[in-house]
Amino acid sequence: MVKFLLDTNALAEPMRPAPNAGFLKRLRANEAKLAIASVTLHEALYGIERLPEGKRREALRAYMREAVTKMTALAYDNKAAEWHARERARLEAAGRTMPYADGQIAAVAVVNALTLVTANVRDFRHVEQLRVENWLS
Repeated sequence: MVKFLLDTNALAEPMRPAPNAGFLKRLRANEAKLAIASVTLHEALYGIERLPEGKRREALRAYMREAVTKMTALAYDNKAAEWHARERARLEAAGRTMPYADGQIAAVAVVNALTLVTANVRDFRHVEQLRVENWLS
């Protein structure tokens, strides 16, 4: 049963030159409970495609192929779009904005009743109904 949605920075952590050992331990312990949003998949793939050809780019492509085959990719669907529109309007009325992709990722987490795993807890602190965990701390 899926319980956690990985944000883009969490998805990328294992491929950092010196990944956080505590994060890797939690990632392995929860492997069967992880999902990503299709928005996160796009962000990660786009970042890889912007890199110059070489070993790093190929290593990241291989990691993504393996990560995608092991994790469920959840779509930003109608339910998520409706929730996102309401929450985005509420945040803007309160004088707060968030990057559009972050709002999409939050929406996928909320409508699927998942906890978002991110190092950017601060970016999501004003989002209602969203459960957030930082496995890097």
